[in-house]
Amino acid sequence: ALGKGSELEKAFATLVLVYNNSADPEGKLSKAESKSLLQTQFGSFIQGQENKPKYQEIISTLDEESENKIDFEDFMILLVSLTLMSDLLQEIKNVKTT
Repeated sequence: ALGKGSELEKAFATLVLVYNNSADPEGKLSKAESKSLLQTQFGSFIQGQENKPKYQEIISTLDEESENKIDFEDFMILLVSLTLMSDLLQEIKNVKTT
């Protein structure tokens, strides 16, 4: 979709495509689908974080979702929250590309 886009634009386009390929016709994911997508597509960011209180807090927020499904906006908030608490984020911040 964004073959000539910037790296950031391509990253977000990929995120949207991955989400949409897993979402139901209403554009939502069940809790189980959300967790599966996190494990299969975001595993490097959540690996080793499962016992951290912040991780547990974020996942419990997902579990408390009353509708039992989340939309793209909530999924993005979930991804950003998990990224910010991840040890991998600090490793990425320490890498400089030229």
